[in-house]
Amino acid sequence: MRVRAPRIPLFLLLITSLLFATQKVKEKDLSQKYRDWLKLTKYIMLKQERDVFLQLTADYDRDLFIESFWKQRDPTPGTPQNEYKEELSKRFLYANENFGRGSSKEGWMTDMGRIYITLGPPISIDRFPSGLDLYPCEVWSYYGDVTKGLPSHFSLVFFQRGGVGEYKLYSPISDGPASLLVQGKNMDPFDYEKLYEKIVEVAPDLAPVCLSLIPGDIPYDFRPSPQDVIILANILESPKKDINPVYSTHFLNYKGIVSTEYLTNYVESTADIAFIQDPIIGINFLNFSIVPKSISIDYYEPRDQYFCNFTLSVSLKKNEDTIFQYTKEFPYYFPSQDLKRVRSNGVSIEDSFPVIAGKYELNILLQNSVGKEFSVFEKEIEVPKDSGLPQISGLFLGYNFYDYDANQHAPFKSLNKKLLVDPKNTFSQNDNIAVLFGLTNLTEDLLKEGQVKVFINGLREQNPTKKSFTLELKSYPYKSALNIDCSIPAKELTPDYYEMKLALINGRGEVIDEKSAKFIISMTETISHPIARIKAMPVQNSFLFFYMLAEQYDKLRDYENADANYEEAYSLNTNYKRGIVEYSNFLLKIKKFEKSLELIENAKGDERLKFDYYLIKGQAQMGLSQYQEAIESLLEGNKIYNSDTRLLNSLGLCFYKTNQKSKALNALNASLRLNPNQEEIKRLVAEIEKKSNS
Repeated sequence: MRVRAPRIPLFLLLITSLLFATQKVKEKDLSQKYRDWLKLTKYIMLKQERDVFLQLTADYDRDLFIESFWKQRDPTPGTPQNEYKEELSKRFLYANENFGRGSSKEGWMTDMGRIYITLGPPISIDRFPSGLDLYPCEVWSYYGDVTKGLPSHFSLVFFQRGGVGEYKLYSPISDGPASLLVQGKNMDPFDYEKLYEKIVEVAPDLAPVCLSLIPGDIPYDFRPSPQDVIILANILESPKKDINPVYSTHFLNYKGIVSTEYLTNYVESTADIAFIQDPIIGINFLNFSIVPKSISIDYYEPRDQYFCNFTLSVSLKKNEDTIFQYTKEFPYYFPSQDLKRVRSNGVSIEDSFPVIAGKYELNILLQNSVGKEFSVFEKEIEVPKDSGLPQISGLFLGYNFYDYDANQHAPFKSLNKKLLVDPKNTFSQNDNIAVLFGLTNLTEDLLKEGQVKVFINGLREQNPTKKSFTLELKSYPYKSALNIDCSIPAKELTPDYYEMKLALINGRGEVIDEKSAKFIISMTETISHPIARIKAMPVQNSFLFFYMLAEQYDKLRDYENADANYEEAYSLNTNYKRGIVEYSNFLLKIKKFEKSLELIENAKGDERLKFDYYLIKGQAQMGLSQYQEAIESLLEGNKIYNSDTRLLNSLGLCFYKTNQKSKALNALNASLRLNPNQEEIKRLVAEIEKKSNS
């Protein structure tokens, strides 16, 4: 007996695992190790990260998440040290040792502890001890990171409110200078000028920061500015500014789908999609490009080559049902002289697949086995229905065209031209803006008299650049579907954000359809565009695309269109044996047993499909009530693989129909041992047993 291992698709678990768990673990129920980690990271952790962590139920997953958390904050990735993690741990210990005195709280929980952990040690500290006129206070001075919205230099005041307890962070707005003075309660708290003069008198070095966090920035009429509240909020949020929380949500979503060694190595990516009809094959394709923001590269010494190895997994879902999915490998080997270019430009993985009209959730998962990295692109998409009216079927922008074999299907391609795309849609002055779009359902009159007007509008408010030109359709050969390409030198446009709009116009000057896309013209002379990796398919193999469409219609229970596409796929290549099996199985589903039986005979003799041949033949014969013939076919299949519940259930039913109850029970019970959760089979077994005992 030869047993075949079942093939489990990567996205089989997406139906349930992409849903967030709603129940969270309470922090108090975690072990001390994880409670301590949440304390350490409290001031640097995003809310989304905490939410995900508290949804994890296994310590192994928590450990992986913590590893991923620190990787997102590692200033020198690729080295064994994580300097930020080490620095934060030192700050936390220092805060606990030095700022808990005079407080009922641990040092890390005090205002001084929070600021020290968040910003580190100040560049200077000025202390103002208790005196007759001033409560004890300290001024901590810092240089600020302007990229995070902080002033280049600022000072924070801590004071003992009322002269007792822990040092609190002072706010010029909510506390006011009166709170720093012992006699402040006897003074008008809103007479800021008088209060300021008093502090100048008793502590001249404190006065410059009692009205503003920026030393010496004395506000108009001495009234503290609300801007200080914004600055303080930016200070407290500064450790979170450069962290994208999407890695944490992907960690939760793909736990159990992506191998554990990949989970801690999420890499952000840019991606873009577009729909266009292939003018030769005549069906709509979703084209996409995904570019990881960084890639790990390894060296293969025997050939003096560098390489990275991508696995692409694509899933299309409708509600919670996966209607289409596939996986492809994209290994990339290149010589050592190309290493610098690959590192600076990056790599894009491009692909396309046929898709039927409707609204879906597109999920693209890209894994690089070098470095165990993964990137994700998720998007809600809507594939428009064919209205039967003339329309524009897509608008792609790229940075150039190059010649490509017209007999090969490839993403972002039309006839013999392949568009070079960059999902960022950013062009340098030296680039060409390459434009590709499709027109469908064209009439002869529209081709004779119609035109496409192209409008390019800069989006800045003052003196935006505007450009337009017209494409006359009569210059193209008559076809009901056309793909049109053109190019515009980027140097003709000033640096700005732009919108390109296409308008399809008939002979009466009426706008029939419009499409638009946005892009950027950069001030730089050159921009590094990613190196595209694609897998083309010969147009002669286009029958595979119809099998893909048939599968999608089948999953959506549109059996009429599924049948039509299976028939088209089969007619294009009657020798594709795997397709024969798929089509025959579908015919069983829609109860076209005679056609299924006739079709599956074309797979006879193929050793790789021997089991499928006997299974489908037996099920078709059973559907035609040819039970004895079905038993013979199913028994032949069972000799090849005796652990298939479909076969065992069909065999049991045929035995039952031919009054062989004992054999029926043996087959059905064998099926239940493989899968006990078959309620209908359980009921059938009970029915047979009841009749056997009566």
